[in-house]
Amino acid sequence: MLIQLVTVGKLKEKYLVQGIAEYSKRLAPYVKFQVTELPDEQAPEKMSDAEVEQVKDREGERILAQVKPDAHVVALAINGHLWSSEDLAAHIDKLGTYGTSHVVFIIGGSNGLSDAVLRRAQTKLSFGRMTLPHQLMRLVLVEQIYRAVKINRGEPYHK
Repeated sequence: MLIQLVTVGKLKEKYLVQGIAEYSKRLAPYVKFQVTELPDEQAPEKMSDAEVEQVKDREGERILAQVKPDAHVVALAINGHLWSSEDLAAHIDKLGTYGTSHVVFIIGGSNGLSDAVLRRAQTKLSFGRMTLPHQLMRLVLVEQIYRAVKINRGEPYHK
């Protein structure tokens, strides 16, 4: 299975880069794992609602260009499903069991995801109602994907 993470914005903090690299290395024996980092849209701090939508639409076009037609898309969205680690593991396991070989997790930019990306997603996932930095969310998501793989293999990691 190929698990791809498509994200908007460049990862800057060294500790986050190192953490993602560590979990990516740990995933390597089990799945193909790929991170696709897209540039965020340059925009002023204060924008009208219409300008925010334009930014999300432009980022969304770049995101969707990275998604293959046969991929199962999981978009991180504040109003998505609130799953446990076991729920995420079961979802990934079910996809693999029924022939899905490519899963794409999407983390949008600071303004969120465009309507087009949300429509393309078969699944919307939320990590709660708290706002987390998108860069930190990457590390949390990669760790949870690793945890899900270990749960599905029945190997000791998840407690």
